[in-house]
Amino acid sequence: MLLLNIDHIPGSQIQALGIVKGSVVFSKNFGKDFMAAMKTLVGGEIVDYTKMLNEARGIATKRMVEEAEAMGADAVVNIRYASSSVMQGSAECIAYGTAVKVS
Repeated sequence: MLLLNIDHIPGSQIQALGIVKGSVVFSKNFGKDFMAAMKTLVGGEIVDYTKMLNEARGIATKRMVEEAEAMGADAVVNIRYASSSVMQGSAECIAYGTAVKVS
């Protein structure tokens, strides 16, 4: 499955099949959340949250691709990611784009 964040595939004709998306709500355990709160006192990257969001993006992308494959797509173009806090210590990550057939 070809994944692009541009709205076309250079040198190819595409037929749009529809919007596809994948989402996940992810949370760290209390111990990790407590350590992250302590990190905010001194500043710097909160590595556990970075890892959490990277893992969430991977899961959301996988779910988006599965939806595109079910539609018979060859690629997903114009991919975007968004995330938002659902509650303290958890975040939603969504991946979305346009499923297309390539010719």
